[in-house]
Amino acid sequence: MDNQTKSANLHGASRRPLREAAALLLLPLLAGCTAAGYYWQGIRGQLDLLERARPIPTVLATTEDPALKRKLERVLAIREYASRELALPDNPSYRSYTDLGRRFVLWNVFAAPELSLEPRQWCFPVAGCVNYRGYFDEAAARAEAAQLGATGDDVYVGGVPAYSTLGYFNDPMLSTVIRYPDTEVARLIFHELAHQVAYAKDDTVFNESFAVAVEEEGIGRWLVAQNDPALTAQFNTTAAFASMRVAYDALTQEWGGFAAYDGWFAQGPNNANLAAVGLYTQKVPEFHALLAGDSGDLRRFYAHVKALAVLPKGERDSALAAAAAANRTAGTITEPHVERPAVRISAVPKDTGFPLSRERRNWESGRHALSQCSLTPGQL
Repeated sequence: MDNQTKSANLHGASRRPLREAAALLLLPLLAGCTAAGYYWQGIRGQLDLLERARPIPTVLATTEDPALKRKLERVLAIREYASRELALPDNPSYRSYTDLGRRFVLWNVFAAPELSLEPRQWCFPVAGCVNYRGYFDEAAARAEAAQLGATGDDVYVGGVPAYSTLGYFNDPMLSTVIRYPDTEVARLIFHELAHQVAYAKDDTVFNESFAVAVEEEGIGRWLVAQNDPALTAQFNTTAAFASMRVAYDALTQEWGGFAAYDGWFAQGPNNANLAAVGLYTQKVPEFHALLAGDSGDLRRFYAHVKALAVLPKGERDSALAAAAAANRTAGTITEPHVERPAVRISAVPKDTGFPLSRERRNWESGRHALSQCSLTPGQL
């Protein structure tokens, strides 16, 4: 079956009966929030995103925007690579496209006590506990942040260009990220599909660190497979960007307005956004060590991670640390199979307070701020 037929068939199936199925699924997932308004904004926002989605082959056949067409063609190629070469789920996700007409799909709110780098948690019956609360409306997110700030917490509001529903819905590629550099789009797809492979309830650090490790391994293999010096240079430039605040304005001009970090720099570091960095990077070296111990075999690695994900958190942390330590002791390489700058940057921000989603890029740009404080994400 060709890509066009596959995308059309999957898209058609995904819209039957969309509203009823989404409402039934989202209500229990959003349970645990105290306000009915929070339930409804999540349901309404997700439904809007899904109902605007169009199969990418349909958009390719009708768009008069050559830049969009080239980007969407690249998305389909990356999507096929993800399932074929990285053993990531082969499903409708990222085979459709939604034009939202705004810069972010939603906004996440983080909070931490004034003298702490430990972020607050919100808990949901199905998705478990997460360290953020997200809104499809920016004003609502900032109102929530203001309420938390009034209690004395440090707060951070991060705009979210993309997020994952962990396979509960067919996540589309969004207009909020489609203009990003190709390497960043690839990282997004690899990262979000990794969330569909394994998910440990109540353990944001485990879930995000796993997805980051897959993303980094994936981008390394993908760059080697492309054998394109321009893509490699783009990747290196993006990574170096995170460590050089003084070059920010020049780079955003070079990238044609790519400015996903404006919000982080504008708000400045505080305990809430510094603590968030650790949530997404703390156990990445351990997952790289685990993958190396599986001889780089991604299917074996995924099976290993799934087995860890069902363990109680204490056992899971101990087992992951022990496996990583054993591989390091054996001298196994723990880094992705591609040379990259010392400063690592994430794919795209995925910060949703929606229980099934997550955020990264805005915080990853804070790694430089952490280094200035002689801290690393693992020390948070």
